[in-house]
Amino acid sequence: MKVVFVRPERCVGCRQCELACAVAHSRSQTLAGAVFEPRSPQPRIHIGVGALGEPFPNRCRHCDPAPCQAACLPGALYREPKTGSLLLNPERCIRCASCAMACPFGVIRFYDEPLQARVKVLAHKCDNCVTRRRGGRVPACVEACKAGALLFSELNQVLAAKTREVARSASLGPRAEAAGEPGAMTVLREFRARLVELGEAK
Repeated sequence: MKVVFVRPERCVGCRQCELACAVAHSRSQTLAGAVFEPRSPQPRIHIGVGALGEPFPNRCRHCDPAPCQAACLPGALYREPKTGSLLLNPERCIRCASCAMACPFGVIRFYDEPLQARVKVLAHKCDNCVTRRRGGRVPACVEACKAGALLFSELNQVLAAKTREVARSASLGPRAEAAGEPGAMTVLREFRARLVELGEAK
């Protein structure tokens, strides 16, 4: 089963994923139209900032079992069998925020739902773009990410590719350092040392 895989080391903080996500969940399905909608569509992916100012794309992992689903007393959260995506039934959401408190990743937000006929504040979370996927398209955030920080693929295929990438980088490390360029292991050591310094400074 395909999933959206996050590679934070490739994120450049352009926030195109947020914009594409908001447009994909708008009434008009276009950027120009979404800007003028009476209730602005909101993204389901959020760019956070780390200790060193590095961007991090944070989105729902569609956990299984999911703490948010277990905490949802009215049963508004359910899993779609075909994609394994954890979805929200807007008719059952009572805005109790139990799901948000249970989520270990802090990805659930509460906004007016632009697709509802009446104004209603609901929980908002990533739905893996199930409507787009039914039409044979990839999730909007993945399509918008030109840096390769978001991939839509089989999990083990992505992890195997990551293993090859790390192995190649590590093996080229000594050659790169001999040429006067920092190798992968040097960069990681310096990054770790910097994190330790920051921790001691606090």
